[in-house]
Amino acid sequence: MSKAEIKQLKLNSPISTAHKLLKFCYFIMALFLLACGNDKTEKSTQETNSTEQTKEPMTETTKANTILCFGDSITAGYGLDDSNDAFPAILQGKIDSLDYNYRVINSGLSGETTAGGKGRINWILNQDIEIFILELGANDGLRGVPLSETRLNLQAIIDAVKQKNPKTTIILAGMELPPNMGQDYTTEFRQIYADIATKNNLEFIPFILKNVGGIAELNQGDGIHPTAEGHKILANTVWETLEPLMK
Repeated sequence: MSKAEIKQLKLNSPISTAHKLLKFCYFIMALFLLACGNDKTEKSTQETNSTEQTKEPMTETTKANTILCFGDSITAGYGLDDSNDAFPAILQGKIDSLDYNYRVINSGLSGETTAGGKGRINWILNQDIEIFILELGANDGLRGVPLSETRLNLQAIIDAVKQKNPKTTIILAGMELPPNMGQDYTTEFRQIYADIATKNNLEFIPFILKNVGGIAELNQGDGIHPTAEGHKILANTVWETLEPLMK
């Protein structure tokens, strides 16, 4: 028998046929497992994406409302060893202790006049402000600036805030001068704040240095700028007007 005949017999044998069928079954099974694997991968990817989409809104945080203290050296905390002793920082501590969603920004500048405040107000208003505390004018009075000019500058600052956002609440902090400036001048100076608060329907603190101004132990050596203890009292004065607005 030739080699070709022998090879043909092997190919046609029952064993060879069974072997081919077995290979074919393995091939079909491999295809099935591969298809199931792809389906599971797609389902897993879809489930992951679905989970991520569900979680996304939970990562959003609520933006804190801004309270901006716009003033001079009183607001800036001139002469204090630690800026955290200034009344804006003390206000922030009170707010945090009550878990109110507000942040306090200290925008005080030592030596600032109402004219200086008017000049920088537009830059300050490049942020959203919920409550605006205006504390300016003392340096005008100590320098003898014409009262009409102080009045116009304060009004211009208020107008700018309202124009930026009519919903911003403005607190006007009044100031008083020492008697050596002259009775007529000091009286009219004090009246400026009351007039402006009434005209613009503002929240009003008649004298921000109440129970501090003129008391030696609560002021630094210059007799003008409050000590750390003085700032605590000052913060309490502001807090009486501020807290109801946050509630």
